[in-house]
Amino acid sequence: MKFWRKKRVFAVLLVTFLVFLFLSSSFVGRLLYAIKYEEEIHTYAKQYDLDPLLVAAIIRVETNYRPDLESKKGAYGLMQLMPDTSDWIIEKAPFDDSYKSRLHDPAVSIELGSWYLNWMSKQFEGNPYAMVAGYNAGHGKVGMWLEDKQWDGTLKNSQQIPYGETRHYLQRVMYYYHKYVKLYREE
Repeated sequence: MKFWRKKRVFAVLLVTFLVFLFLSSSFVGRLLYAIKYEEEIHTYAKQYDLDPLLVAAIIRVETNYRPDLESKKGAYGLMQLMPDTSDWIIEKAPFDDSYKSRLHDPAVSIELGSWYLNWMSKQFEGNPYAMVAGYNAGHGKVGMWLEDKQWDGTLKNSQQIPYGETRHYLQRVMYYYHKYVKLYREE
């Protein structure tokens, strides 16, 4: 009899705990959609006039905050920059040459990626969708799509994007961005 009473008490406590977790969805949401490297993201997003939650969403899609990943195509670091893109950013910005030996450092990756996003924001006149698409497909490709009217630069018409990977990438980044806004914007 005692055994079943203990099980019943445990079950009631467990159900109460689960109800609490679901009622405080912000708590659960922040567990499911945690943002790592918040300080670095906020620092460089502010420095490069970006929404930190958009930078976080890009990192989430690129690596899920795992700085050691390297893609099959050769992109590396937290923000998955291609070697040629990193070199171009370091020269164009200009960043110190020491950055080339620290590209796997999350802070360096976030700074370079944020600089690149800011540069594309200027190229695409502040259009965040073109900026995100450009981060995936390259700013030159996206510029041609917009110029040739293959894509109008809106999320609503993202099905017009010629590359399926970029279409999907944009949709995923914006999904996480909206999740982050819902969970973190009040801060």
